[in-house]
Amino acid sequence: MEESRIGIYVCWCGTNIAKMVDVEAVVKEIKKMDNVVIARDYKYMCSDPGQDLVMNDIKEHNLNRIVVAACSPRIHELTFKKALTNAGLNPYLFEMANIREQVSWVHTDREEATKKAMDLVRAAVVRVNFHEPLDKLSVDVDPATLIIGGGIAGMSATLMIANAGKKVFLIEKNKELGGNLVNIDLTFPHMDSVQQLLQPKIQKIKDHPNIELFLETEIKEIVGYVGNFETKITTHEGKEKELKFGNIIVATGLKLFDPSKIANYGYGKLPNVVTSLEFEKMLLSGIIHKENGNEPKNVAIIHCVGSRNEEYHGYCSRTCCMTALKYTNQVRSALPDSNIFDIYADMRAFGKGYEEFYTATSKRDIMFLMFDQKNDLPIIRKADDKDECDMIIEMNEKLSGESIEVPADMVILMTAMEAQENAKDIAHSAGISMCGNDFYIEKHPKLDPVATTTDGVYIVGSCQGPKDITDSISQAWAASARILAAISTGRVEVEVTTAKVNEDVCCGCQTCIMVCPYSAISFDKEKNVSIVNEVLCKGCGTCGSACPTGAIRCRHFTDKQILSQIEGLMMTLVQKSEIIEET
Repeated sequence: MEESRIGIYVCWCGTNIAKMVDVEAVVKEIKKMDNVVIARDYKYMCSDPGQDLVMNDIKEHNLNRIVVAACSPRIHELTFKKALTNAGLNPYLFEMANIREQVSWVHTDREEATKKAMDLVRAAVVRVNFHEPLDKLSVDVDPATLIIGGGIAGMSATLMIANAGKKVFLIEKNKELGGNLVNIDLTFPHMDSVQQLLQPKIQKIKDHPNIELFLETEIKEIVGYVGNFETKITTHEGKEKELKFGNIIVATGLKLFDPSKIANYGYGKLPNVVTSLEFEKMLLSGIIHKENGNEPKNVAIIHCVGSRNEEYHGYCSRTCCMTALKYTNQVRSALPDSNIFDIYADMRAFGKGYEEFYTATSKRDIMFLMFDQKNDLPIIRKADDKDECDMIIEMNEKLSGESIEVPADMVILMTAMEAQENAKDIAHSAGISMCGNDFYIEKHPKLDPVATTTDGVYIVGSCQGPKDITDSISQAWAASARILAAISTGRVEVEVTTAKVNEDVCCGCQTCIMVCPYSAISFDKEKNVSIVNEVLCKGCGTCGSACPTGAIRCRHFTDKQILSQIEGLMMTLVQKSEIIEET
């Protein structure tokens, strides 16, 4: 093994780290360690100049190991690995110490934070001495793609890939394509017809020679790995079919919250309290009317029904505010003499043209009333005989501080977006991680927002979280571009930090098979040993920690590397102990 020549780079992260950690003191201390050739600090190591600093030093000082002390590896580990690769150094001869999330952001004492930062960097330096270069692993890619979900995101991805001349299998569980948009009248903020956007796409998919469409179809199981997946599908006729493909896009969309769970709103009990989707169907029919067929004189719209409330869903559903403003415009145009009340918790106009849409709408004689979403929801009750309306909305208006009664003949509830009922089944089949609210989790929120931790599996649209049409289509095109790039090369790189079984030590107990979360381990009955599929393996280490004989070695996380890292952490304590013994 060649002698280590280590370069150390400590990031200020602006003031995120430097405000709480004495960065210069850390560099001065780490310079004393064995095999450290050069140690530097810089304001933003992730910037182009920061990366150039590393690359130039590798070439100038013949460095063969690099340690960067900065933010979480989850955010910028790939950035620095790429810099090593560009400088001609194997990217696995690199270690990162997290001194932002694990030090500066969680400490209030600068001296203690600096000492802890030193300890973490020491541990990284000792560990990197034992890093080994790992070679890239690649596999062939089947050019076909499976897309699950025929909403706007799924259809957009399907057409992009099919138009590039590649085969697509599109699976939709309903009788028709379009998802929730089938029931939507106009878009916001431009008030364009959704159906004029949707129907041409649907027809193109049905007519496209590269697309095989399966309606009223369910996925039974998915097996295989990136480039070489297989699945069984079941059609509405009960027929089973096997499909083979190289990549997967999951675009299963969302469903709407059931507002009957909130007793305050009387949904299902009061006749003219409707959901946003029910109101959309009314708009598509061309007539806004109450249950008795009459036009409503007083129309109220209540925001955040099931959203931004920890009792139901703590997150914002993103599109509700603008959809509510769309409704106020449509009601004002259809019923010019009506009274319109927009009852909101906060008005969120985050997208391009949205603030202008809000400003224009507010000039159309709309009464905006604010309520406390967390602790003080409005209450809808049937009006008394003396009232000139069908319902009364009792609320504490937040801005004025007054308790008021709002007349209403129709109430539109802006219901939350939530994950599909079968989200867990799809996640299990496709190997996708989920967050607490059952939306799917992307591989990286900034650097890889459409990929998942399972290579070859992508998530687009509202299955990842609430989003509008624009964002859904953008994600669909991003995932499609990633897949087309992989198909064009014919091969795709996969994770190399995988587990490896020492067959001489394996006792054949199959404990590793039971604990593997990726189903990456099988059993060879003839040899009586476990076998790791390196393409499926993600190097999580679960099997290695569970193996009773120590037969499984995890590349890049060997016992020697981990124990040396612990030794590095303990160096300060050992030095203090030696000083005490001497005295």
